[in-house]
Amino acid sequence: MSDLFERHRAQLDKAMDACEKRYSWTAFAESPSSKVHGKEIPAAAKVEFDAMLGQPFDMDLPGVIGRVGEEVSPFAETSLGISYPQVEIDVLFASAKDAQHYWCVLPTDERVGVCLEILDQLGKPESLFVNAHATVHTAGQSFIMAFAGCGANALDRGLEALAYAYKAMKDVPETARWERRFGASAETRLDKRYRLMPRGTSVVITCATFPQWNGYPAILASLATGNPVIVKPHPKTTLPVALFVRTMREVLARHGHDPNLVTMAADTRENPITIELLHHPDTAIIDFTGGPQFGKWIEDNCPNALVYTETAGCNSVVVESTNDFQGMCDAIAHSLCQASAQMCTSVQNIFVPRDGIDTETGHASFDDVCRGLVAAVDKLVEDPKQAANLCGTLVDENIYKAIDAVAAAAVGNVLRQSGRYQHPEFDQARTATPLMLEVDASDKDLYGKEHFGPISFVIRCDDADHGLQRATEDVREHGAITSHVYSTDDRFLERAENAYHMAGASLACNLIGMPINFSAAYSDFHVTGLNPAGNACLSDLAFVAGRFRIVQTKFPATRGGARA
Repeated sequence: MSDLFERHRAQLDKAMDACEKRYSWTAFAESPSSKVHGKEIPAAAKVEFDAMLGQPFDMDLPGVIGRVGEEVSPFAETSLGISYPQVEIDVLFASAKDAQHYWCVLPTDERVGVCLEILDQLGKPESLFVNAHATVHTAGQSFIMAFAGCGANALDRGLEALAYAYKAMKDVPETARWERRFGASAETRLDKRYRLMPRGTSVVITCATFPQWNGYPAILASLATGNPVIVKPHPKTTLPVALFVRTMREVLARHGHDPNLVTMAADTRENPITIELLHHPDTAIIDFTGGPQFGKWIEDNCPNALVYTETAGCNSVVVESTNDFQGMCDAIAHSLCQASAQMCTSVQNIFVPRDGIDTETGHASFDDVCRGLVAAVDKLVEDPKQAANLCGTLVDENIYKAIDAVAAAAVGNVLRQSGRYQHPEFDQARTATPLMLEVDASDKDLYGKEHFGPISFVIRCDDADHGLQRATEDVREHGAITSHVYSTDDRFLERAENAYHMAGASLACNLIGMPINFSAAYSDFHVTGLNPAGNACLSDLAFVAGRFRIVQTKFPATRGGARA
């Protein structure tokens, strides 16, 4: 049995137990507090990050033909000046195929042991702090969000996928004895051997906002099941990907394996290579995280590969009633502000009955609900330090144009104008607070699609059931990853649960006092695969089981039993 596997086995066993029982657990440090890590590690990580700026990124890849890099910090609005190896795609695929021949015949425990070691190295405080700085100045997240969401939470999703991969592979026995009598003939005995074979090279396309959160599960699921991986980062967030790819390659090489099992193909927005990677004849698996239009295109146009997508949709809230009006408003407002609503779990559409709702203090009109939501948002962003920690910055400057376009197209009242908040550390930070519009349920052309960034709609509907109908129609047509209902009526909650589930969406009811965007590894099944917001789920057995197939050999049994 692999030494690495034995070293990390307790962690894998705990992850498998958490997946089975769905309780709260994390294997990695979520807080960047100096009370946890001291001051030396964070300070050294900042020095290491600063030393990368303006320099070629050190990574030895096959087939290098030049260098590329165009990242701009959304906080400082200055170029990072980092360049990355530009590679010859055919050479990259050939190197991956060569690496696979040896990797795929290794025992399952050995491959999984290496993957566990990769997670261990990525989860060390030194790595987490450097990763956080890289994420802040590319994806635009606050440091706290970058450290937790793209650190511990992403690693937990990776470990979760690895646990499911291990379970799926271990469900297949290595050997079996088969006995049967055919008619009057003597009993037939066969010995059978089963081998797990990988599909082939996996192409993982990471998104601009949370490249690690979806990248780790996809990479580890493919790598553990015997497939080499080529990672294609978004040009805006190449550095975080380059850091984890380099660590993965170092772990592989250190333990005697071909580092070309994990490579990276960087590009620019002007000269993208994504289509070339997707249509390469050696591409067997595709993992994509990003916009729904391109995700749908991949699903429709890459029939020769196994495709996993996680995109976005019209995430909704239906408000029927509440026994904690302020808590409800605070919870929804937090979702509208967190990461400037650039998360796949961010709320966009809020359905409220035109006659208002019942609350713990009496009836609240539609306008009362609107005022409560706006006031809750204003409170979250009035302090620049709090706004900086919660909102971060915009990953793409074009989001400003999207905000302006939606505001100009408004058919109802502008409840809250979007505006910049003044970041306490970076005067040039690319910031925006939520735009909130009041619209009617009939204005579906405006709200019935994803608007990426801090754009939301409070939608006046006939009653809560009308809002539920509209919200679930959006799920079917455009997809949704998160859906919320607030109600004190058990019968309405039952109708809402059934309506959302039948539309292929999961549902959260009456969440208060927590970040409602949060998706918990080992407990929450993230994306259902039943609506247009993606066909994959993080994580379940379906996310990993198709990445390998089973071949077998059978032969007349020997007296000693099945041959090893």
